[in-house]
Amino acid sequence: MGQDEQDSARLTAALLAIGVVAVSFSAPIAATTAAPALAVAFWRNAFASAGVVPFAVIRRRAELRRLWSQERRVLGTAVLAGLALAVHFGLWIPSLRMTSVAASTALVTTTPLWTLGIDWARGNRPRAGVLAGVLVAFAGVLVITGVDAGSSSRQLLGDALALAGGAAAAVYTVLGSSVRRTTSTASYTAIAYSVCALALLPVCLLGQQQLVGFDAQTWAELLALTLTAQLLGHSLLNRALRTAGATTVALAILFEVPGAVIIAWAFYGQQPPVAVIPGAILVLVGLALVVRSRTTPRRVVSALEVGNVTD
Repeated sequence: MGQDEQDSARLTAALLAIGVVAVSFSAPIAATTAAPALAVAFWRNAFASAGVVPFAVIRRRAELRRLWSQERRVLGTAVLAGLALAVHFGLWIPSLRMTSVAASTALVTTTPLWTLGIDWARGNRPRAGVLAGVLVAFAGVLVITGVDAGSSSRQLLGDALALAGGAAAAVYTVLGSSVRRTTSTASYTAIAYSVCALALLPVCLLGQQQLVGFDAQTWAELLALTLTAQLLGHSLLNRALRTAGATTVALAILFEVPGAVIIAWAFYGQQPPVAVIPGAILVLVGLALVVRSRTTPRRVVSALEVGNVTD
């Protein structure tokens, strides 16, 4: 198929469905695997780097040289994006061990709200529909955190970490969208994933997190996490962008929340707290309103292309 050809509607729908299912495995696997949370964050990026870097070196060597010799500012922005991604994973994955998959996944998907805040700080006033979406999503956040606060302080801390992880993902998104204006996906992800893994490694070592010596099942789960959420899911959703458009893909990604809840329940026996479900629904409805009403659709495309689905 030529580079500029469009996929059929049926194929695009299949790509979206498979991509959403693939990224939905992220939270359940990260929440239940025997590896420490920070080790999960490190290895998924280390494995992803091992898959992306050789491709970038072979196919994008000239571009990488140009970044190093002529475009140090762009390279520096890519490095900062990788650091932001490390903060995202370093906060969000531990949150999965403190609160439910439903609460953590719903709260970390608030990334569009944080990117909206960055846009607003830059002087881009949002539409009324966007503000309505923010209010609905914020109401959902209050419901989730209120329920968890009444359950335990540990669950409330997990909620806070997930929210902060969503904010870090927004920084990663904004920085990455700047890099992607002049840099290919292969070169950008090779830099970002590598920097993320290198940043998490000393954190794991200083925190005395176990990084090796896992059993075969744990290594298989770490590889499955990388292949499903980090490589397969993102790649298929990015391809679907070409035909489906940014709004459709962004809305489809919201199905990661119920998808993760179903997988966690079906495969790992983690039944979602009933009281959290209304809050998660409000968050998803609010985010859907925000995505549908964004004033700058191009920025949504850029956000998705650089990995807005950071989970």
